[in-house]
Amino acid sequence: MPFNSIFAWMMKKRIHQIDLFRKYPLEVQEELLGRLMIAGSKSMYGAIHDFSIIKTYDQFRSKVPLQEYEDVKPWIDRLMAGEQNLLWNTETKWFAKSSGTMGARSKFIPVTKESLEGCHYKGGKDLLAMYYDNHPKRKLYKGKHLIIGGSAEINHLSADSYFGDLSAIIVKNLPWWCEIRRTPAKEIALMTEWTEKIEKMAHSTINEDVYIIAGVPSWTMVLANRVLEITGKSNLKEVWPNLELFMHGGVSFEPYRDHFKKLIPDPSMNYVETYNASEGFFGIQDEVNSDEMLLMLDYGIFFEFIPMSDFNGTESTNVISISDVELDTNYAVVISTNAGLWRYILGDTIKFTSLHPFRFKITGRTKSYINTFGEEVIEENATAAIAEASRRTNAVVREFTACPVYMSDTEKGAHEWCIEFVKFPDEMERFVMVLDEKLRAVNSDYDAKRYNNLVLLEPKIHAVQKGTFDRWLESIGKLGGQNKVPRLSNNRVILEQILQLIDQNDSVKS
Repeated sequence: MPFNSIFAWMMKKRIHQIDLFRKYPLEVQEELLGRLMIAGSKSMYGAIHDFSIIKTYDQFRSKVPLQEYEDVKPWIDRLMAGEQNLLWNTETKWFAKSSGTMGARSKFIPVTKESLEGCHYKGGKDLLAMYYDNHPKRKLYKGKHLIIGGSAEINHLSADSYFGDLSAIIVKNLPWWCEIRRTPAKEIALMTEWTEKIEKMAHSTINEDVYIIAGVPSWTMVLANRVLEITGKSNLKEVWPNLELFMHGGVSFEPYRDHFKKLIPDPSMNYVETYNASEGFFGIQDEVNSDEMLLMLDYGIFFEFIPMSDFNGTESTNVISISDVELDTNYAVVISTNAGLWRYILGDTIKFTSLHPFRFKITGRTKSYINTFGEEVIEENATAAIAEASRRTNAVVREFTACPVYMSDTEKGAHEWCIEFVKFPDEMERFVMVLDEKLRAVNSDYDAKRYNNLVLLEPKIHAVQKGTFDRWLESIGKLGGQNKVPRLSNNRVILEQILQLIDQNDSVKS
């Protein structure tokens, strides 16, 4: 039997298991919590917090405290120094270097064999299983899978213990059935210097028969543009005629969607979004032509949620399980995982769009918002506004960030945006107008503050030169991989850092 047929058969078997947690989500999560308590009870953390006697969610919630990274960091430092059985009952020797979008300091997230195989790899397999289910008779394994991953640095404490981007840890440990179709070669995929890496990646893949691309949209766009420059082709289908799937995640795809349609002008091209972070693989777009993701409930992750209206970090008291969530409420995500993260506040926010089964959209970050004047603008609002303004002015945006302009005795407030365009708008004034209009349409609080310019003036835009955000990321040691530009900040630190990097002539202000 051909390999593609065997692979498709294996993927379809998994669909039956996915259907089980679609139908019985509460039971699956309850059983999973029990298994986590059994494994975690054999760790030092589990012993301290009486995991062995926890039998119900209410007991778990009362005995185990909420944590943020600073709370778990002392445990992770000890793990990186070689101690074991601290947070989990099996060996922990891999550490995913998290993007840490809200500051310069990196986070190191533990990755165990259980989380790598039972969560991250499982997510990749499930994505393909759902794809085969939605698109029967596909033959993805006839061609190559172009994975735009991160870099891995060896942890100097041990030759067998290392840290790097999650994508790099995955690439270094891929099972054979993935490795035989992956491109580029490992020595290129794991390079640290991204300018050289993009160049070598482009040259090494232009003659491959690529069926799938997987990566963050912004870096994929950089690679795609370089491939077209080298080959002289007008679009990626001329380079890779069998390309049919782009698996993306990390940031909202909306600001990039129209540009990818030009890069790949094929109505049969498929796009599948994933929610895959250093801490775990949480969601997959399971329906065609949807912008919602299915919450993956059997990956060794127990989920809790905090309504953002009640969010107060680790002091939050209104914490609920999946059984009590409601539609269209903005929630902070809390996870307990088979990598030894216990009641860990992830830092992301989501809204449920369906409860049967549980589907959701990512709305932003618990610390990525602007609410200086009571406008409560979240990342979901910002990406929708950028996408609409781009569409109506024929612009293409690669990166952006925004922050408040504070009121003074003589000046009203505003929002200040720094935007890097791949293609500038036909009219910058119209871009600003549409951006403002869309924000007012999707956010009534922002609209109220903008009414008659009483509190907020129209947005102030800096259109910066190509490569500005890369230079900023490089200046804080975060260029490449899964590192993301914070879309919104409630202070001016990031925007001021970016503006300091550019000469006055580099910026077109509106």
